[in-house]
Amino acid sequence: MMQQILQFWIERWRSFIEIILLSVGIYYGYLYFRGTRGAKVLTGLAIVFLTLTLISQLLNLVVIGWIIRSFSVFLAVALVVIFQPELRRGLAELGGHPIFSLTSEKRETVHDIAEAVTQLANKQFGALIAIERDTAIRVYEETGVTIDSHFSVELLLTIFHPKAALHDGGVIIRNGRIAAAACIFPVSQRETLDRSLGLRHRAGLGITEESDAIAVVVSEETGGISICHRRRIERNFTPESFRKRIGELLLQGAYEETDPEQLAREVDLPPPRDDALVPDQEERRNDTLAV
Repeated sequence: MMQQILQFWIERWRSFIEIILLSVGIYYGYLYFRGTRGAKVLTGLAIVFLTLTLISQLLNLVVIGWIIRSFSVFLAVALVVIFQPELRRGLAELGGHPIFSLTSEKRETVHDIAEAVTQLANKQFGALIAIERDTAIRVYEETGVTIDSHFSVELLLTIFHPKAALHDGGVIIRNGRIAAAACIFPVSQRETLDRSLGLRHRAGLGITEESDAIAVVVSEETGGISICHRRRIERNFTPESFRKRIGELLLQGAYEETDPEQLAREVDLPPPRDDALVPDQEERRNDTLAV
């Protein structure tokens, strides 16, 4: 008995490996397409194809069976065209994995970004910042106003001041410099997102779906800090946890690794900040720029 089982395994081990690889591929493909607009298209095509195949086999419909077999090659090409955005995002996500990443920010730049975001949160200035990495996002830079200036905390606070002309939109940071402001980012269309997410958070997710950039979002309503990367969002950061997490992402492990679940939650919106250095309304009444 054992000899027969061993013989069967020796003869069929390649088939088992193929089944495992196909199962893993289908499972992760389902996880990737779930919640996207392409998921409904894929489901509809699968239902039509399986229904026609089943009917042709049961009723022995030769013509329909021949049509299905003839169009299967064209269907494969059509799927590539239909799901081009999803496939492009998937390949970009794979290429943007930290293992293959060649870009890292300077520690001084990371410190300045953390300081600027902390002050934006304390003042409750809404902000959207995209930090470019290996994948260029110049196409979105062209939608805004070119600045090409050395990064500074004061400049970022000035850009996102509610009365400033460039505060509505995103800022792109490239190689420690502010490349552009008032940029328009793509908005994530995933159906599984929390409906409480505003356009600023969805735009932060959208730029990470199209590239390997890291987006930082500051809520204007609550002053909450969020980080978007690799098609996911981490929320409810404190200034200390944000400084550590952004260092982990940009310095490629130069900071001590921390469990993301201890740093942020992805479901609940952050509560109103009572520990802000300057309350929002009082700060704006005393701000000479807002007069």
